[in-house]
Amino acid sequence: MQKVLVTGGCGYIGSHTIVDLIDNGFEVISIDNLSNSDEKALAGIRKITGKSAKNYRVDLCEANKTRRVFEQNPGIVGIIHFAALKSVEESVFQPLRYFHNNNESLVNILSCAQEFGVPNVIFSSSCSVYGNAKELPVTETTAFQEAECPYARTKQMGEKIIEDFCKVTKEVRAISLRYFNPAGAHESAFIGESPRNKASNLVPVITETAIGKRESMTVFGSDYDTRDGSCVRDYIHVMDIAAAHTACLQYLLGSKNTAPSEIFNVGIGDGVTVLEAIHAFEKVTGQKLNYTIGPRRAGDVVSIYANRDKAERLLGWVPKRGIDEIMRSAWAWQVKNAPKN
Repeated sequence: MQKVLVTGGCGYIGSHTIVDLIDNGFEVISIDNLSNSDEKALAGIRKITGKSAKNYRVDLCEANKTRRVFEQNPGIVGIIHFAALKSVEESVFQPLRYFHNNNESLVNILSCAQEFGVPNVIFSSSCSVYGNAKELPVTETTAFQEAECPYARTKQMGEKIIEDFCKVTKEVRAISLRYFNPAGAHESAFIGESPRNKASNLVPVITETAIGKRESMTVFGSDYDTRDGSCVRDYIHVMDIAAAHTACLQYLLGSKNTAPSEIFNVGIGDGVTVLEAIHAFEKVTGQKLNYTIGPRRAGDVVSIYANRDKAERLLGWVPKRGIDEIMRSAWAWQVKNAPKN
């Protein structure tokens, strides 16, 4: 079996992607320092797939320790790099921490790819790179606007680092996947979104509120120029995002890439407001949410959703699940796994 390294493999998207990779015949190892994740995800992966993925508890900003993982695992054919700090709100107040962690870890991974002859790298980018886009839906050629938070700027910088690196390092090919708002859980409910730190993404906030872990939740902003005044996002099921990473790896392994580094949007291709997402949850679960309308939150863009035509055309990737399945699976995960307070 071909060996793939997943950084952040115990995290939310990383763990679901490991499942998809194993299901497609790859051997997987993980690097995750567990700063915002838990190795319990590995047990869930084993229950789903019947196979194990070893995790190395290493901080990717420590270059020597990162190198040792590559030394111990010759023959890696691809790296899928998820590991990063990701809180929009936290990044506003701790910008240097985000620049140090997210960009230094990427530089170390690319250095190891070059040194150890790993030919394929897939970078976990984000729709946040677009900022408050002047056109919707955004395409891969939509111009970047000013980053709304330091987290988004680290992703803009990360893409440019990869682009410059691949121009001069012909033996490494890369894809930056700009995905939109991952949500939901594996249909088995053995893995799902369970951050070690306080959840800030909308869907786990919704499910934690519904199950009683939070007394209420806040909708940040009611005066945006959208159909109901709340922000618009493109919610994409986490297993659809996982499948996109596997499709990218197969695309690179098949030498189908047309440039040293490429970019793909990964989203449903339609926008859902925060209030519409809340109503979708209430509809599919029968649970009423206790929420209030609050002021805008620093770092939030108004509206963003994807044009995914390029991914469908070149990768053959099409999302299979919508907002109802996102909410249904997220709620099943919450009920089955998250302890009540």
